[in-house]
Amino acid sequence: MKAHRTHGLARLTFRNPASLAYLALVTVAALFVTVDMLFVTHDDASLAGVWLFLLSAPTVFVFLIGGKLLASGVADSAAFLYPALVLSVLIQAYALGLLAQLLRGERRTPARGVTGSAV
Repeated sequence: MKAHRTHGLARLTFRNPASLAYLALVTVAALFVTVDMLFVTHDDASLAGVWLFLLSAPTVFVFLIGGKLLASGVADSAAFLYPALVLSVLIQAYALGLLAQLLRGERRTPARGVTGSAV
C-alpha cells in the first residue's frame, strides 16, 4: 500500500508536464543564481536570489514564518533556508501535478479493500 502511495506521489510530482515545466523553470533560476553568486562581481548586492523566492512562493514563506516562530535564528540560517526552498518547490510541483490531473478529469482510484457501504 505504501509503495502505491509513493508511486502516485512521485508520478504527480515528477512525471507530469506541468510539474516538469515548473521544476525546469526552478532549475534554470537556481543555475542563474549559482552562476551569479560564484562568477559575477557586483558593486552592491545582487537580487538574483529573489527569483528563487518568487518561484517558490507562497509555500516558502510559510516555512520562513514557521522558522521565525520556532526561534529567530533558525529561519536565518542556511541549514534551514535551503531545505525549506527545496521542500516548498517539491510541494508546489506536487500541487501542480494534482491540479493538472484534476483539470484533465482523471479520477483517483479508491484504495483496495475499501467498500462504499457504510456500516
